[in-house]
Formats: sequence, C-alpha cells, structure tokens
Amino acid sequence: MSNGRFITFEGGEGAGKSTQVRRLAEALRARGIDVLTTREPGGSEGAEQIRRLLVEGSADRWDGLTETLLHYAARRDHLRRVIRPALAAGTWVISDRFNDSTRAYQGYGHGLPQGDLAALYQLVSEGLSPDLTIVLDLPVEVGLQRAGLRGGDENRYEGMASAFHQRLRTGFLTIAAAEPERCRVISADQPLDAVHGEIVAVIEQSFKELAAIS
Repeated sequence: MSNGRFITFEGGEGAGKSTQVRRLAEALRARGIDVLTTREPGGSEGAEQIRRLLVEGSADRWDGLTETLLHYAARRDHLRRVIRPALAAGTWVISDRFNDSTRAYQGYGHGLPQGDLAALYQLVSEGLSPDLTIVLDLPVEVGLQRAGLRGGDENRYEGMASAFHQRLRTGFLTIAAAEPERCRVISADQPLDAVHGEIVAVIEQSFKELAAIS
C-alpha cells in the first residue's frame, strides 16, 4: 500500500478554506479516494484542547512566542495521532491550515524569526512536508468582513489590528513565491464554484495518478 497524499489549505481570515476543504474532499471521494479532513490548530483530542487557548479570548492573551509554542505542541500531537497514521494507511489528508499559518501569523504577523520557526517545525514534524499547499488569497478588508459574519467565540485573531492581517497576507504570498513547487495561489475573491474549479484543476495537474481514476 502506498502512502496517501498530504494537502494543506492556507490563507488569512475569511478566505473560505473550510468550505473549499470540504468541497475538495467530496470531489476526491467521488473518485474513490479515501480522504480525511482535519484542521489546525486542532485535529486531535489534545490539539483541540489547545485550540481553545489560541482562538478564544482577547487579542493580547498571549505574546508571539507563547502562541508559537502552543501551536507546535498542538501540531506535534496532531501529526503523531492523526496525520502520520492516516498517510501511512494510504489515506489522503486535507488540512485546513498547517505550518505555513505559523510562519505567517507568528513569523510575519508577530515578528518571530523564521529560522527559529523552521527549527521548531523540524523538531516536531521529523521532516514531514505537505505534497501540495493551496493558498487562498483575498484583500484583507474582504476577508475580515466575511469572518465577522461567522459569529461564535473563535474570534481572537480577527480582533488583531488590520496591519497585522496585512502582514499575514504578505507572509503567505512570500512563502508561496519562495516555494512554487509546493504552493499554488488562488484568488478567493471570486464565486465559490470558480475557486473550487481552480483547485480541482491544480489537484489534477499536481497528482497525475488522478488521471487513471477520473
């Protein structure tokens, strides 16, 4: 049995990642592929407990370094208990956020050194990297407006300054430009069906084995 594929979705607040993760999973299952969808922070029982510490409460609840350590603790548990076992079983894993969010939010957003983040990632991941990363990009103002319509308690990051979110957008685009073999940028400022169509086209181009089961 061959290992599964690991696909991650990244982007700022309100980019529509959760919706597109669900739609891609449905499209792949329709082709007979075993798919697991998950998210970060979270995805495992322990990581979901840490998630609440990160996404609820006031914007100044933690400093950047504390946030980073919480994210990597959650990621370690997520990888050990969910992602690695699924991939080893041949399942395709699609994650709503992964390590690039830490690089963008805590690195570009809060100013932590990228080298330190890379070292922490290697420690917790033992070298695992996504096969493909979809970056959903849209103007910050549009994203925050969309995110504000969701409601609920998970709004800590939405409460951070607009300048922080502008740095996030710059960070995601910089990461994607530096790693074009892994990352694809898709405009999320268009109808959902159009975004989904572009994602499916990228998936088909990236994973040639899909041609045999399309």
